[in-house]
Amino acid sequence: MGKDKRFTIDEKGGLGFVSNATIIVDNETGVNYLFVNIGESGGLTPLLDSKGNVIVTR
Repeated sequence: MGKDKRFTIDEKGGLGFVSNATIIVDNETGVNYLFVNIGESGGLTPLLDSKGNVIVTR
């Protein structure tokens, strides 16, 4: 991919004193992921629509 970035941050927001939520987009597949960190721990999951399908941005 050269100098192109594989992932970009689409949206970032605070949830409270020590927690954040970030939407990350995979630029190759278009899949949207939600990353949430609370203090020193966190988790990553694909974003789903109301029917349970993975959200893909193209």
